[in-house]
Amino acid sequence: MTDVSSETEFTEEQMTLLGHLNELRIRLTWAFASILLMTIISFIFAEPLLDFLLSPYNNAIQSSAQLQTLRPTEGIETFFKVSLMAGAILSMPMILYQLWLFISPGLTTEERRYVYVFVPSALVLFLLGIAFAWFILAPAAIFFLAGFLPDIFKTDWTGQEYIGFLTRMLFWLGVSFELPVVVYFMARVGLVTSQVLREQWRIAVVTVAVLAAVITPSIDPVTMLLTMAPLLVLYAMSILLARVGYRQFEARMAVDG
Repeated sequence: MTDVSSETEFTEEQMTLLGHLNELRIRLTWAFASILLMTIISFIFAEPLLDFLLSPYNNAIQSSAQLQTLRPTEGIETFFKVSLMAGAILSMPMILYQLWLFISPGLTTEERRYVYVFVPSALVLFLLGIAFAWFILAPAAIFFLAGFLPDIFKTDWTGQEYIGFLTRMLFWLGVSFELPVVVYFMARVGLVTSQVLREQWRIAVVTVAVLAAVITPSIDPVTMLLTMAPLLVLYAMSILLARVGYRQFEARMAVDG
């Protein structure tokens, strides 16, 4: 009797797992189909997008820039990569929607409320990071790098290197701007406090300097300071949000206790 019951429970758990895996397969299929469709559509405006991405380079050398191709397929590879990048960005609403359809059935009402706050906040900060990188950081970094020792080095960059450098800068600065949201939710579950963040400010400054050097591999102090300044401001904001989040954590623990 016990063996039959255990076998039935195992079978039900297995069916539940298979159901989740099937649901995940459906959501991933929709997400990848959206990326594929948007990438195909992006082929139409990939060339204007490449011209747009070249604008900081054009401004730096004060002329119409052309990118080198050192391999026969490098030009078309760069074209496809830019199209894929644009397709992934355009399909992001569908990807997030499919992710929401997958996780929402398992969330409580309170957890859903946090998602409604977290996602818009994270999206806004990510876009602010990209905007800061595009309008302020990228022009300064590219201007410095393009004009570095012009009597010795001729600025003649390849397509993949330039596009890769620019998109990595935009992406990672956008990710770095997520710091306040991440710290708030860490404090909300009791993983970090504002006091710890205040006490570790020296380590934070060094970490920000290293991060700035990674995001913008430029040795000039102006570009480094331009990168570090907003990250340090975001760290200060994170301290304030950590205080709010940890108070909410303590209040919840008091109620539960």
